[in-house]
Amino acid sequence: MYESVLVASRGEIASRIIHTVRALGLKAIAVYSEADADLPFVAEADEAILLGPAEPALSYLDVPRVLEAARRTNARAVHPGCGSLAGNAAFARRVEDAGLGWIGPPPLAIARMSDRINARNLMKEAGVPVAPGVWEPVPDPGTAVQEAERIGYPVMVKAAAGERAAMAAARDEAALREAFETVRAAAGRPSGGGSGGGPDILLERFVERARHVGVQILGLADGTVLALGERDRSVRHGHRKMAEETPSPGVTPALRERMAAAAVRAGEAVGHRGAGTVECLVDPAAQDFFVLGMTTRLQAGHPITELVTGIDLVEQQLRIAAGEPPSFTEAVPRGHAVGLRVHAEDPVRFRPAPGEIKVWEEPVGEGIRIDAGYAEGNTVTPHYDPLLAKLCVRGESRDDTLARARAAVGAFRIEGALKTDLPFLAGLLGHPEFASGTYDTGTVDRMRAPS
Repeated sequence: MYESVLVASRGEIASRIIHTVRALGLKAIAVYSEADADLPFVAEADEAILLGPAEPALSYLDVPRVLEAARRTNARAVHPGCGSLAGNAAFARRVEDAGLGWIGPPPLAIARMSDRINARNLMKEAGVPVAPGVWEPVPDPGTAVQEAERIGYPVMVKAAAGERAAMAAARDEAALREAFETVRAAAGRPSGGGSGGGPDILLERFVERARHVGVQILGLADGTVLALGERDRSVRHGHRKMAEETPSPGVTPALRERMAAAAVRAGEAVGHRGAGTVECLVDPAAQDFFVLGMTTRLQAGHPITELVTGIDLVEQQLRIAAGEPPSFTEAVPRGHAVGLRVHAEDPVRFRPAPGEIKVWEEPVGEGIRIDAGYAEGNTVTPHYDPLLAKLCVRGESRDDTLARARAAVGAFRIEGALKTDLPFLAGLLGHPEFASGTYDTGTVDRMRAPS
């Protein structure tokens, strides 16, 4: 494999990648901003390079500075983590053009999946089930109304580009016209075409009480695509995932098998290599699903897949990028796992609440894994996502796993001039919808609604 790897990320995901790079006997190189100089990932690396000030555009997202850091340290490859750079086809090409190894899928695969309209058309051609919807960008509200009458209400209005692109549901014509303008304004990206003059918009059928389930795939160096089980990603507030679970309690064995087969076809159609997640919307009542697209990178929720498979996904990424075979011979998930994301934010309003960490005491015990980006004495700044750590728990059964998770949340102490969402996570684990496994993408909103 590559002798040295520059990790173009920060916080807990940088620490997690550095751990595997060093465990394989490779040199781990970190890059950091002035605001992150004291964070654990900087000290954990074999070498660390200051990129610039706290502003992401002048440090972590400044491609010339990242590439210069790779040149200065004689890095042989770049791992982009799981943030914006990981899904940036142009960055992947710049890395390869610089003669460096790219620890991710081919730039063409990233580009193919970065536009939702192109992605759904490619999936349809590959025989992958997709939602009823449009096959071309919708230029204006009037056309959107015509298409919605064909598709059938309710519909989801989405900006075509961007992993966290704007979206809104509409149940009638008036709501659709409003949603169209709202989504277009929120996306704010000139499309270079379409009479609407804004970003490309698509429409899809909206499924009530749906579940968002991602199938983990691994595209091997020889072109084989494997499915490594699914993660239920339904517990969310907006785009932010609060908890993930594997296997999904809303998916039957028969549906799981169909989803895995569709995910493999999707990966093959894209020419995917490395770790990726095929995003599915599941209708639990009908026990049916359709594919929304593919996230062509390592996802933040990957640790729970690692807990039930015993497979280090970062190691596989490194091996695949170097043209090597995987380190495992079978991929059969065993047991159950839940991942909880701990943020520095108000547990009621979900607004960032950064500050100094005066106490950091992690829970310990069988089946507990914590991927942390901070430690006692660090200060959480307002410049980045407020994710502090991922608390992941594995058990032999779902009941066993949830019991361990409740105890772990109760034992996790983070105190100081900041707030965390640990109280919310404790409430989630005890909430009837989550405890019974009947939750969906609207569960968090219902939890927060006035009684």
